[in-house]
Amino acid sequence: MAIRTIRLPDVGEGVTEAEVAEILVKPGDLVREDDPIAAVMTDKATVEITSAYSGKVVWIGGEVGKTLAIGSDLIRIEDDTAAGAEEEPKAVPVAEPAAATQSLTPVEPAKQTTPSPISAVGTGTQAAASAPQPMPPNPAIPPRAEGAPVLASPAVRQRARDGGIDLRQVSGSGPAGRITHADLDSLFQQAGQGGSAATSSLQPQPETVETVKVAGLRRMIARRMSEANASIPHITVVEEVDVTEIEALRVKLNETRGDRPKLTLLPLTAAALVKAKQSNPKIFARYDDEADEVQYSSAVHIGIATMTDGGLMVPVLRHAEALDLFGMATEIGRLSEACRTNKAKREELSGSTITITSLGPLGAIATTPIINKPEVAILGINRMAVRPSWNGTAFVPRTMMNISASFDHRVIDGWDAAVFVQKMKVLLETPAMIFMKD
Repeated sequence: MAIRTIRLPDVGEGVTEAEVAEILVKPGDLVREDDPIAAVMTDKATVEITSAYSGKVVWIGGEVGKTLAIGSDLIRIEDDTAAGAEEEPKAVPVAEPAAATQSLTPVEPAKQTTPSPISAVGTGTQAAASAPQPMPPNPAIPPRAEGAPVLASPAVRQRARDGGIDLRQVSGSGPAGRITHADLDSLFQQAGQGGSAATSSLQPQPETVETVKVAGLRRMIARRMSEANASIPHITVVEEVDVTEIEALRVKLNETRGDRPKLTLLPLTAAALVKAKQSNPKIFARYDDEADEVQYSSAVHIGIATMTDGGLMVPVLRHAEALDLFGMATEIGRLSEACRTNKAKREELSGSTITITSLGPLGAIATTPIINKPEVAILGINRMAVRPSWNGTAFVPRTMMNISASFDHRVIDGWDAAVFVQKMKVLLETPAMIFMKD
């Protein structure tokens, strides 16, 4: 027997390390050549690592969340098909995201032990015209035990979520009970024949608990939020704002925008912040709590909280004071798209002096946003709603919205916070003042 070592391969140009996002096997598991064994995450993508050998897993060198250098030992496999000392491992094939499976270096294809449906047709054998049948489980490898972690590739997990499948209730046919696409094909086929793909009976299923390691961008967000919440004494001020006039202005400007981007409330709010800075400069600051220094910049760099598939990111609208409304809308759209496609540059994600956060139509009546450290203030935009408002003689319908602003109480006093919120209220309720020259 020989011990084979699978090392972390070069997963991209310029990448020197990667974070272990998922370990798909455990010591004692039997794997076959080309079986997925792990997934690692870089700054650009998550890639799947497959085994270059068949045998039993005897050692795992990294746990979920651990960062490994390229070339580090990842997994060792006891190969019972060869004898002698440990040999240099083959190049490990890596599946590129959103593309066909490729190898970093050419690897000799694994020998096929059973004829595929395509080869069977070529030899005259009648192939089934129905949906693909699930692969039979490997008799040498026991299925996943009840309560064990669910083993499935990211693509299988996504397909299960889209189809309403609870993978904890699926018995996988792959190595160590790994759930494959063929297993999902079988479930969907049963559902098409009148069965249910989500449950197999009306009896309660045994409860299982899946533990997921917090890693990658989500771990970074968690650390930053915990640090901000623990080190910054927050004070939040909520104020009701009549946004009827600014909404009417937004609609009017969009009617004549031509080929320019459609305006949302974000660029109008950013313009109001630029105006508010003239009388409230203390709000637009950065606090270095290690040096006990407060930095005040003459420029207005506005962070725009943006939700992506990987988590919350805050690209920065730089020099907002030098842009008009449509210029802001163009830049906000570009930055948001860059974040959602993982193309945002490092300098586009830092340096903000205040942040705007909004959940759009999903927003609540009020929120308590957490400050984006090292800033000292953050402005939250909440949901708009038409409500009756008393004008002195009668109730009239008005479009109302609450704004929620949080401040670092070490730097911003309650009085200054209230003055700033009232200034924003006046500007949003009387949008002509945003564009007036002092």
